[in-house]
Amino acid sequence: MRAVVTRVRSASVEIEGKIRGAIGRGYLVLLGVGPGDTPDTAVKLAGKICNLRIFEDENHKMNLNLEQVGGSILVVSQFTLYADTSSRRPGFSGAAKPDLAVPLYERFMDCCRERGFTVEHGEFGADMQVASVNDGPVTILLEC
Repeated sequence: MRAVVTRVRSASVEIEGKIRGAIGRGYLVLLGVGPGDTPDTAVKLAGKICNLRIFEDENHKMNLNLEQVGGSILVVSQFTLYADTSSRRPGFSGAAKPDLAVPLYERFMDCCRERGFTVEHGEFGADMQVASVNDGPVTILLEC
């Protein structure tokens, strides 16, 4: 699994003109699933993300995690994180097929909820418009 985690002041995802999910302070997570990923991969990545200490403390050091700031998570499926860019037109055969990807996308979100976080999300495979007010900006790439 691959994730782009952006620290945000707010973020939302819109589908067909309607807001599907929205959060205030927290993380916007663009999540890609690869063909070799398993439920254990989803658990491991959720743990990494939920425990990241990328919020500033009183000394302006990145030292606080999502729980400490009362943050939420907005998850957007992003198969393009597995793009093959060896040519000018990217290929996406490196991304997991929906029969594998959807359950792992759901498992990832369940793991975050099990840790007590509010999790909003887009819709797997939908045409989505994502808006965010990046904080910092702070953006982290993670892979499990």
